[in-house]
Amino acid sequence: MKNFFTIIGGMGTMATESYIHQLNLRTKAHKDQDYYNYTLVNHATVPDRTAYILDHTKPDPLPELLEDFKQYATLGPDFFTLPCNTAHYFYDELAQAVDIPILHMPKETVQEIKRRYPEAKKVGLVATRGTVNDGVYDKEILAAGYELARPSEAVQALTDELIYTNIKEKDHVDGELFSRLVAQMIAETACDVVILGCTELSLAQERAPITDLPLVDSQSTLVDRTIEWAEKTQKQARKK
Repeated sequence: MKNFFTIIGGMGTMATESYIHQLNLRTKAHKDQDYYNYTLVNHATVPDRTAYILDHTKPDPLPELLEDFKQYATLGPDFFTLPCNTAHYFYDELAQAVDIPILHMPKETVQEIKRRYPEAKKVGLVATRGTVNDGVYDKEILAAGYELARPSEAVQALTDELIYTNIKEKDHVDGELFSRLVAQMIAETACDVVILGCTELSLAQERAPITDLPLVDSQSTLVDRTIEWAEKTQKQARKK
């Protein structure tokens, strides 16, 4: 297969499934051949990213992620996507290991704020404790000129409950809990927009969408940028 991209997923599996679902739904297709060519790596056994970021004595995900990127780089994809915000803690090491571009989900998400909320000045982040503490989003938010709002312990506890207890353990989205934690984040920090900085939160947005609060969904943004990159590589190649 030529002119394809590779998805390094499985962190978690249901969130990756949501990414694939949205990718295919948003593809303008009228027959099988109109969809994009891609390979999916559902590496579900990658060690927990947050556990390692918070405690470096825990199993390190980087060696397995490096192996994935190096292995699939040999197939010659046009680019990689990594639908796991917390795994972007390792982005620089992964990008240095291969000569193939990797879409940067946090960077693209912050850029999406400029498109959708041009008047925003203060940006809130809800995500795993790993992502909140690893500084990946902090760097992008501050570099874009925004003020950063971090979740309180109360909001973080609600977020952990939704991500781990509800979605990862039970494949269940508590829509009331989801809406409550985002609303509480806005109320407590007076932020202008909230980033859903975890793909499990993106899964929650797919199943129980919040439509009345200002937010930017990182995985939804990644889907849009994936389509844009695929258009440039695959559709152009098909015209030759």
